[in-house]
Amino acid sequence: MKVTIVFPGQGTQYVSMGAIFSGHAHYATANMATGYDLQKMMHEGPAEDLKLTENTQPAIVTHSLIMFDKLKQILDQKNIQIERVLGHSVGEYAALAAAGVINFSDAVRAVHFRGKYMQEAVPQGKGTMYAILKQNEKTIIEACEAASNSEESVSPANFNEPNQIVISGDKTACETAIRLMGEKTNDRVKAIELQVSAPFHCNLMKPAELKLKTVLDQITFHAPKYPYIANIDAHEYGTDTNPQIIKENLVKQVCGSVLWTHSIQKITDNTLIIECGPGKVLAGLIKKINPNLKVISLDTETGFSEVEAL
Repeated sequence: MKVTIVFPGQGTQYVSMGAIFSGHAHYATANMATGYDLQKMMHEGPAEDLKLTENTQPAIVTHSLIMFDKLKQILDQKNIQIERVLGHSVGEYAALAAAGVINFSDAVRAVHFRGKYMQEAVPQGKGTMYAILKQNEKTIIEACEAASNSEESVSPANFNEPNQIVISGDKTACETAIRLMGEKTNDRVKAIELQVSAPFHCNLMKPAELKLKTVLDQITFHAPKYPYIANIDAHEYGTDTNPQIIKENLVKQVCGSVLWTHSIQKITDNTLIIECGPGKVLAGLIKKINPNLKVISLDTETGFSEVEAL
């Protein structure tokens, strides 16, 4: 039997996350990697601090990889193999750490800086993100291209599921793109502005991309133990992949789109997927992309027992 492991991204964090794993050795390592008591923030809050991107990202990766540690023990005992891994945005770092590409400490340190640099990249109020519902990809992509110019730009940030694509960029360009979509569809556009601290996965993140590259250049990358599907191109990279390519994918991912829908569409029907990390957001997205995929979310009352029962 084989399984695919998926790791969630930002927005899945909550106070008390990972509290049942208190005492796990990864917490001490994470505290050292970030330079503060990340474990206490995860378990006790305050929520306002946990919501800060530079804290959210290492918290999610830490939670996910502590869960993976327990999951891997169960899978090994049951002789269940991991067919591939993938993660949504910051979740890609957890996926790559699970695949042995980077170690746990480096993953946590990298995403701490990733969050910090993303937060600093754009002045407050300059950029925004909107979830566009029930519009086809072509209409959204064309509207973003038409609304962009040398001064301001907007682009698709997250292809979350066929009926939900998030756009990101300069506030004015985002609003222009939505207006253009409305003109093309007789005003049948539902756009929800997201309460985010910065416009992620767009060209405004270029300063963060350049700074993060310096951090990633200090990390040793290895070939993956399991194939992984990259956010940036939805391509499945095998165990013979040059580690330099994986690092380049992470650099490009800062400004590039998260091709989650396309990534899940690469997975064959009836594959068992295990969501490893806080919440069960990915399970909901995956079911909308392909209902024939079975998903077990570990962050539920029955999650680990469902894996034990396989």
